[in-house]
Amino acid sequence: MSAFALTAPGTEEFLSCAEACFAALPAVMRQAAGDVRIVVMDYAEDEILDDMEIDDALELTGLYVGTPLTLESVTQPAMERPLIYLYRMPILFEWAARGDATIEELVSHVFIHELGHHFGWSDDEIDAKLAEEDEN
Repeated sequence: MSAFALTAPGTEEFLSCAEACFAALPAVMRQAAGDVRIVVMDYAEDEILDDMEIDDALELTGLYVGTPLTLESVTQPAMERPLIYLYRMPILFEWAARGDATIEELVSHVFIHELGHHFGWSDDEIDAKLAEEDEN
């Protein structure tokens, strides 16, 4: 039974879920992820939604902001620390609508998806890797 079965988790619980997911990754992935910072917010800011042409804030559950590792080099290092945003309310609405996944599973799924962008993977590559994980 999920630790959050009786109440919707707050920001700290979401952050704890993402950190636990990160800690469970193979060491090589954690090392490659480097200095990625996780930020939990209730919703994406209006400016982000406008830039992404998203009308409904519930449609965006997570976002990676940074330079993918595939675009960094010794002579062109990333200047800013990469960020993974997890948007709590859209994830909670998805959890309530689906009913077939725990909050921990959804937070982990969104976190891994956004971390995939840090590694330079496309959405299709990320979806394929997540599908492989679901089969195992």
